[in-house]
Amino acid sequence: MTTKRNDRAPLATVLAANAISISGNSLTLIAVPWFALETTGSPGKAGLVAFCAALPVILSAIVGGPVIDRIGRRRVSIASDLVCALALAAIPLLNHAGVLRFWMLCALMAVTGLFHAPGETARNVLTPDLAERAGTPLSRATSFYDAVSRGARMTGAALAGLLVAFLGADTVLYIDAATFAVSALLVLIGLRGVPSAEPARGAPPLSLAVYRADLREGYSFMLRTRLLLGVNLMVMITNGLAQSWSSVLLPVHAREELGGSAALGLLVAVFGGCALAGALLYAAVGHRFPRRPVLAVGFLLCGAPVYVTAAVTDTTPPLLVVMALGGLGAGVLNPILGAVFYEIVPEGLRSRVGSASTASVLLTTPLGGLAAGYLVERVGITTTLLSLAGVYFLTTLCPLVFPSWRAMDAPHAAPAVGKAEVEVEVESEGEGKGDGEGGVSRTEPSTPVPVPGSGGTTPRR
Repeated sequence: MTTKRNDRAPLATVLAANAISISGNSLTLIAVPWFALETTGSPGKAGLVAFCAALPVILSAIVGGPVIDRIGRRRVSIASDLVCALALAAIPLLNHAGVLRFWMLCALMAVTGLFHAPGETARNVLTPDLAERAGTPLSRATSFYDAVSRGARMTGAALAGLLVAFLGADTVLYIDAATFAVSALLVLIGLRGVPSAEPARGAPPLSLAVYRADLREGYSFMLRTRLLLGVNLMVMITNGLAQSWSSVLLPVHAREELGGSAALGLLVAVFGGCALAGALLYAAVGHRFPRRPVLAVGFLLCGAPVYVTAAVTDTTPPLLVVMALGGLGAGVLNPILGAVFYEIVPEGLRSRVGSASTASVLLTTPLGGLAAGYLVERVGITTTLLSLAGVYFLTTLCPLVFPSWRAMDAPHAAPAVGKAEVEVEVESEGEGKGDGEGGVSRTEPSTPVPVPGSGGTTPRR
């Protein structure tokens, strides 16, 4: 089937669906920790809720890659959003009925985590095909993708702080459920007839042997590609630290020192707004600069400084300034890492390698909130913040220390599946110079996940 050129509607659909979904995600990131703190009064239990939301994301990412292409990326995205909508709506419904127990909250958040990763991966790996279909350079499409996500996160966070303050956390969860439903509807309508969104043709039936072979192929590709492996290991650590910040440390700090959820929403919104500006700035001029130093500076800005500032101040303005600078740094991360991923990974392997990458970069997120809640209750929030700041700083030195990261600045196109192993080994050795945008280009805190951004994007929780 011939691809229709300059058809921007499918790409616009994915951007819009992610904008709506991530706006709701910002509501969840503020409403659920706040709901847990209000109903339990315990930072440790708030961390346990975060653990229950994050662990199933990893499990589904580990095993989900081979299934996505056979079921179809469009179908997986729709089903994922609908299940998450039902799970989130059930929390306030059960609470209003007076039957919600803490274990039920943990279980429902686990359901959202279990179904989130396959849907997020399904949408992410469509970006190269939809960009080509729209006639848009892929490096620019990934920057727009991240910019839209950042803008949605900023808007959602600003609304979340106010909505939680005036309507209550449980009401905000209804709104979040509605965003999932709208995202599913957009994908249902807007991606109909897009070949890359439909089930793969000509693939052998999914037997246990075929499934294991497909799963092994995705993980094997990731493990033998030194640059991709190095990126995933670094982001795995920073994602765990970011989870501790967003799910426990910042909500506790805002409640105890900054006056409540309105300050929390303002801080997250400023970070998101500046990250949006950073992503747009990188889309405009980023190709002129080598990727590795830009990435290193971005990580250094968005990591340790916010922890240190929160540890030494009990007022909002200083933290607001540091989070604004951190947001600018964070804005360049996903466009760079996304472009590197798409340059390295051939199209036929993107769902499988994307799922493997998602699983690897999210391995520490269940422990992030759990460990932060435990440490806050044992040693206090100040000591916890300073300790994690030191770990974050050392981790973000990786791009400047390890030689394999130099391959990030070498222009290359994604290899064909049959030639993947040979060509990737050459890439890993290369230290070529270029403008950082050659070939084909293509995630969360706040962090780059899952290819590597949840979205992520940051993983949706």
